[in-house]
Amino acid sequence: MTTQILVAGIGNIFMGDDAFGCEVAGDLAMRGMGEGVLVRDFGICSYDLAYAMTEGYEVVIMVDAVRRGEAPGTVFLIEVSPSDIEQLAGPPDAHGMNPATALQLAQALGGETQRLFVVGCEPAVLEADAIGLSDTVRNAVPEAIRMVEELVQELTRESHPGNETPACALPKSCGN
Repeated sequence: MTTQILVAGIGNIFMGDDAFGCEVAGDLAMRGMGEGVLVRDFGICSYDLAYAMTEGYEVVIMVDAVRRGEAPGTVFLIEVSPSDIEQLAGPPDAHGMNPATALQLAQALGGETQRLFVVGCEPAVLEADAIGLSDTVRNAVPEAIRMVEELVQELTRESHPGNETPACALPKSCGN
């Protein structure tokens, strides 16, 4: 079976809580997500993410620090329509990651993602040279991991009806 789900950690490790996606992706990669799922920390490499998204993934799950006006540490799941991405995009930035721009570039290169999700966390600290997550956001990492694992499990069941095998390597962390 080829990889069908890409879990993409996004963030800048030198900008405090912006490293949230990197931290979650690192933890998920160590746990293992099972066959058909690739977990990768893209950091601030939007071009790498764009090219990865041209590799035929059915689902892309981006994990990122996202400001939504919630309390810091709030974790949320959003399903994003690829047709709505243009409203979210800003100018390209070679020193940062803009997931919307990465998706637009992937589409321009011929990549098609059937479903796109964002597992986000409201940041507390986004400052240059602030290395490491704030305590509030660090405490949200396990919730984001659980959310990604459960989403992967659900998506795996949808694409393989009758398959009751957990999608992650550690069933106890998948809510089983």
